[in-house]
Amino acid sequence: MLTNDFHGLTLSRLGFGAMRLPLLPGQTADTAVDEKQVDEMVDYALSHGINYFDTAHPYHGGLSERIIGRSLARHPRESWYLADKYPGHQIASSYDPAAIFEEQLQKCGVDYFDFYLLHNVYENSIQVYKDPKWGIVDYFVEQKRLGRIKHLGFSCHGSVKVLQEFLDFCGEHMEFCQLQLNYLDWTLQNGKEKYDLLTDRDIGVWVMEPIRGGRLARLSDAELEALHRFRPGESAAAWALRFLQGLPNVKMILSGMSNLEQMVENTATFTQDKPLTEEERSALLDLAEGMKDAIPCTACRYCCDGCPMGLDIPAMIAACNEARFALSGNIRMRFDALPEDKRPAACIACGKCAQICPQGIDVPAALKELAQAIEKIPDWAQVCKARAEAARQNRS
Repeated sequence: MLTNDFHGLTLSRLGFGAMRLPLLPGQTADTAVDEKQVDEMVDYALSHGINYFDTAHPYHGGLSERIIGRSLARHPRESWYLADKYPGHQIASSYDPAAIFEEQLQKCGVDYFDFYLLHNVYENSIQVYKDPKWGIVDYFVEQKRLGRIKHLGFSCHGSVKVLQEFLDFCGEHMEFCQLQLNYLDWTLQNGKEKYDLLTDRDIGVWVMEPIRGGRLARLSDAELEALHRFRPGESAAAWALRFLQGLPNVKMILSGMSNLEQMVENTATFTQDKPLTEEERSALLDLAEGMKDAIPCTACRYCCDGCPMGLDIPAMIAACNEARFALSGNIRMRFDALPEDKRPAACIACGKCAQICPQGIDVPAALKELAQAIEKIPDWAQVCKARAEAARQNRS
């Protein structure tokens, strides 16, 4: 297993994410976890050098913490590192940091967390994390001082602007940041800019969604043929992981593996360091561009100057391009955080933007397309509410 040094710890480069644990045969409910198979996967992981395990308060309706904690408890505590997260993006009056943290320790069956994250900093939740009435950052900094958290960080689904704002607020206390990062989102979600920002701040990068929820493991025959010219035996998933292995500040790559077969394949990829050549990297990024079906916006912002609604049109077109590839809750979260008169649906289709666009983009049509796409995405607030309720029901 390939490893990285992080503040004196030897971390496996591949980590086991416990958000998509295997379910019992024939079951689809998020809470119908197959614990026997989880044990088999944990045993395989540890015996093949994986020592980092990641869970969170809402995963599997609140059961992930208990299940992964029970499974790891069968092995010596010094043989694994456990990460958990504070659900500030699901904040409610009952979500006192101390109460949640104590509950998480109890559910996982540990006295301390090796790694702890402020979960899902994005356009809406950043104000919760910054609000002094909650005292979230101060509380967890104190838990780190007390040794109950060994390393403190955060995960981020927000824009580059949000990431910058959060780092300016409390970056001196953050040791690592977990990002959605892969060769598609390197440009689609400004991954390169986020990676460079964190690297400049000397903050380690943890990767989530390295295979984009499995999408990058399902390439077309033509796409695979283009890659196999360079590496005939490399799987589509391995190409995605090799891309990340070539980024020096990526210290941890998390994969939400749902069965032992996926774990075996991914573990094999991390037995050898085979970074992409410049030619291979260029071919992979070219392939990503071809997957996008993107509106050719250059973010010149000419369209914004005369917009009577004051909309951030380049950001909306970027989101439209992302929605064309795949609908995601992250897209809706971004715009639910805005006032209604600043959302895509607020466009009055006056056409001033299209008239001035150097690329000749039909901007009103793009914003209408985005507004319709957002309507198809489940309301994030309602999703959070349902997950929080499931977590409460599974506390006992």
